[in-house]
Amino acid sequence: MPRKRPEFTKSPYFVDEPGNWHLKAGAPKEMQVELENYLRSMEDLHEDGTINGNQIDIYSTH
Repeated sequence: MPRKRPEFTKSPYFVDEPGNWHLKAGAPKEMQVELENYLRSMEDLHEDGTINGNQIDIYSTH
């Protein structure tokens, strides 16, 4: 199930570079915290051998 698009992604401070989401200088502190929390939550879903939290069987012969 897709996640709801976070509010900070709609901000002019948000920079959506692949693999390098960040905020431009001067972004409000609350937005900085929201981005940090979101990225931290995504780490839980993207462990080695997973795609969006789904374990990938690298030894599958299918």
